[in-house]
Amino acid sequence: MKRTRSQTKPYSNPNDSLSSSKISFRARKIRRTPLITNKNPNPEPETSSKPSPTTISKPLTATGEIEAALNHLRAADPLLANCIDSLPPPHFSNDVVVTPFFSLTKSIISQQLSNKAASAIESRFVSLCGGRDSVLPDVVLSLSPVQLRQVGISGPKATYLHDLATKYIDGILSDSTILQMDDETLHEKLTLVKGIGPWSVHMFMIFTLHRPDVLPVGDLVVRRGVERLYGLKALPAPSLMERLCQKWKPYSSVASCYMYKFMDAKGVLPLPATTITDHQQMGGGE
Repeated sequence: MKRTRSQTKPYSNPNDSLSSSKISFRARKIRRTPLITNKNPNPEPETSSKPSPTTISKPLTATGEIEAALNHLRAADPLLANCIDSLPPPHFSNDVVVTPFFSLTKSIISQQLSNKAASAIESRFVSLCGGRDSVLPDVVLSLSPVQLRQVGISGPKATYLHDLATKYIDGILSDSTILQMDDETLHEKLTLVKGIGPWSVHMFMIFTLHRPDVLPVGDLVVRRGVERLYGLKALPAPSLMERLCQKWKPYSSVASCYMYKFMDAKGVLPLPATTITDHQQMGGGE
């Protein structure tokens, strides 16, 4: 039988069929081989058979996470340690509260645009919706493609925005469930939206949700950084990226941010401005 997408992760106890069967025993004691040979003589409480809730890693804005990331990356990758000691740590902040839905609309709008053009169109889009607080699924769905084109949003992007809003209204996505999804599920669900591919999901996970262990293997700047850092002869393919950067786990997001900084410096590191101890004291990035 072919399994549906929702059935790819089993949630039922595989031993339910055994535990629910009724087995009768005679009153007198008989030496015999147990009918259920794999029965645990010291069973755990019944609740332990239920799957535990998915654990979401601490966001990089949590106290001490940046410090922990820097300490791990220095020890794990001496070449990356040179970047860490020469460049300022990445900064992740919750100062500006942006809902997942609003962030995803921004991601769609900004695709293949310069920062300046994307900012101008986003500003007009927000005004069309009635303000930041009004950038909501039902409001976006009520805007016609003509209205969206008038503020600079192309026809395909209008379709993408409507598809995103529809998936929210249909309950496939919501801000609350997005915050509770593990990285794998998040990637699976968000790429169902037209116009949102792996790169957009990776950027959303790093810069909106501040997930700590995201390696954007399709990001050109990060790939160039890895090429320069490890002295490769060509841009690494995603499979090579994953092998080379395995040592960055579980803080691939922070290491990837250093690749942006590294390439901003044209792949040439300045002399370290501070000692390792100084960096450790800087920690948190707040």
